[in-house]
Amino acid sequence: METGQTVTPIPLWNIVVISAIAAGIQFGWALQLSLLTPYVQTLGVPHVWAAFIWLCGPISGLVVQPIVGYSSDRCTSRIGRRRPFIAVGACFVAIAVFMIGFAKDIGHRSGDSLQNPTKPRAVAIFVTGFWILDVANNMLQGPCRAFLADLSSNDHKRMRIANAWFSFFMAVGNVLGYAAGSFSDLHKLLPFTQTTACDVYCANLKTCFIIDIVLLLSITITAITTVKETPITRKEAGDEEDNEGRSSGRPFFAELVMAFKTLKKPMWVLLLVTCLNWMAWFPFLLYDTDWMGVEVYGGKVKGSASQQKLYDEGVRAGALGLMINSIVLAFASLGLEPVSRLIGGVKNMWGVVNLILAACLAGTVWVTKVAEAWRGEHGPQILTPPPTSIKTSALALFGLLGIPLAVTFSIPFALASIYCSEEGGGQGLSLGVLNLSIVIPQMIISVISGPVDAAFGGGNLPAFVLGSILAAISALLAIFALPNPKTQLSLNSTGMAGAH
Repeated sequence: METGQTVTPIPLWNIVVISAIAAGIQFGWALQLSLLTPYVQTLGVPHVWAAFIWLCGPISGLVVQPIVGYSSDRCTSRIGRRRPFIAVGACFVAIAVFMIGFAKDIGHRSGDSLQNPTKPRAVAIFVTGFWILDVANNMLQGPCRAFLADLSSNDHKRMRIANAWFSFFMAVGNVLGYAAGSFSDLHKLLPFTQTTACDVYCANLKTCFIIDIVLLLSITITAITTVKETPITRKEAGDEEDNEGRSSGRPFFAELVMAFKTLKKPMWVLLLVTCLNWMAWFPFLLYDTDWMGVEVYGGKVKGSASQQKLYDEGVRAGALGLMINSIVLAFASLGLEPVSRLIGGVKNMWGVVNLILAACLAGTVWVTKVAEAWRGEHGPQILTPPPTSIKTSALALFGLLGIPLAVTFSIPFALASIYCSEEGGGQGLSLGVLNLSIVIPQMIISVISGPVDAAFGGGNLPAFVLGSILAAISALLAIFALPNPKTQLSLNSTGMAGAH
């Protein structure tokens, strides 16, 4: 049964303000992707720890988001059911980012030697902060999307637009994060960040994270103070007491099992399409810049100084590709609603863009073969970047992939909210269940991508080809198996005027 009340339609700017929180979240993620790997190396983190650190994302998503979603559905706080989780999540993100950025300083003050290449106290602080950050991000994102569904007042069109705005602000956060990470003198804005234990690179990272803290907290405070929620009662939360004062509500895991048992066909198909979609995405998301450095530029991570330099140039070119991808993602996010109407609905659009994803991943093979042919013509010892035509083709793939990424960041969540509203379930728990179809594939790909690459001769291409096949399958399932949501007139045509 639905665990919340009917929300009176509100102005579109409320949805935009809540969606803007995604910019603060994604700003931090972009910094992690662009700056944290070299930073981890300066801490002397053992290789065996690296896998342990990066496992936090899928593990926390597997556990935290369903629990938080379920809890926010049933929260009876007087300030609302989503806002308390958003506020606490943002505070924990700020604490975690501070721990990561200041790990070297805290470790040094706690006894780490500057001469020792491994700094155990700094590593411990960093790992703790990193895990808190992943947990806090999952604690923040789920209630934000559920709040957007609440604000949409069961209006399907508004749910799609709300998630498109969330995707747009994710792109904005990416652009800001990649841009901040690319400035080598950013620490001069905050000179105190450079210390005995923290060199220029570390100071730049620290400055970026301080900016992220200010941005996220500013947006979150603005959002939760300007956008109001009506509290729900224990009866509305489905947690009535019996005659002896005991709660009649089911425990979380029983509720989760019941949610799976009662899932209708549309939601099961959505979970399958989402699972295949993310299995297609993960190889490229994990190895995109490495592909530029190794296959396109012909560099090596562990080679001669010239080969390492060539690899670094390729990685930087990949970072430019990620920036282009984020810009396309932003514009594509705002065009999803009108385009979906032109091609017959969101499920057709999802299918079409998954075909684009499949073609782009297959296109990495073509770009790689052209780059290898160019190096073959000029001799195996050539250690110069590929010609402009090859670099442009690779960057074009990054840009085109921004289109399917916009759909991946919005449409599955919008459909989960729509199916949930049709069946009368709790938005938080339904989005938590959807998240399981994202994190489980991430774990699978993390385990199988290495053996798959090794079995086919190494390199990144085998995993990309596997991703291309899975993207094509998910496209066909989206078009032919995924049900269209029930036709619905807009429940608030006046309030939606700003979104047309």
